[in-house]
Amino acid sequence: MNRLKTTMLLAALTALLLWAGQAVGGASGLWFALAIAAMRNGGTYWFGDRIVLRMYHAQEVTPELHGMVRELAMRANLPAPKVYVIPEEAPNAFVTGRDPEHGVVAVTEGLLRSLDRREVASVIAHELGHIKHRDTLIMTVAATLAGALSMLANAAMWGTMFGDRSSDDEEGGSAWGGLPGVLIAPLVAMLVQMSISRTREFHADEASARITGAPLALASALRKIERASRQLPMHQDSPATAHLFIQNPSASGGLMHLFSTHPSTDDRVARLEAMAYGSTPVAA
Repeated sequence: MNRLKTTMLLAALTALLLWAGQAVGGASGLWFALAIAAMRNGGTYWFGDRIVLRMYHAQEVTPELHGMVRELAMRANLPAPKVYVIPEEAPNAFVTGRDPEHGVVAVTEGLLRSLDRREVASVIAHELGHIKHRDTLIMTVAATLAGALSMLANAAMWGTMFGDRSSDDEEGGSAWGGLPGVLIAPLVAMLVQMSISRTREFHADEASARITGAPLALASALRKIERASRQLPMHQDSPATAHLFIQNPSASGGLMHLFSTHPSTDDRVARLEAMAYGSTPVAA
């Protein structure tokens, strides 16, 4: 179901982009916006691991943690990723790398201190789930589509302010015809992008339960991370990298949940408990 939901959300984002592109700039405007967004996000896809590791001052770790990661990677049928530790007291972890052969798992010092060994293993298995499912690629595609939509909306706004209502693009585009997209397309794109991110977190939770055979260990880890994060926020917290972490370092509730990169901890724990007690199958 998570795979189907991700596919449907990406299809919806693509359809929204095609509609906005045709309305604003015709075929040429659509392809131009998509190319610019692809180049911008392509750089993140290929070089983002180095950028984010440098941003959080991450360092490669001791052989003991490497041994745990290698064992879990073997269970997941993955190449062993590089492992880094972030000098942060707030417990958290993230994964980066463009494909399974270039995977990188990073954990904070606070996570290693505040979680027991089974909980640490469950968190690492969650991150391996992201690598196995190529979530970096999926989120790059989603960001590219959303970025192209944002550029088209900006083009429509400027065209509406300074263009001629009667002069459409030679291929059928019109800034006035795309005016509704100026108001709603970027917002809808952001909602869809965040929904894809939340779906991938559920999928990685399921992967952790399958790799370790201990869904309750991850449930316990998520509870500890959430409690500690409320008292001890990350010093290097950045909205641009929030989706990488196992829990959003700056998560909020209420209506802002719609714009959150992660599901609520309560929802995640409920699913993990259902897996542990046999009422929900663990997806591959």
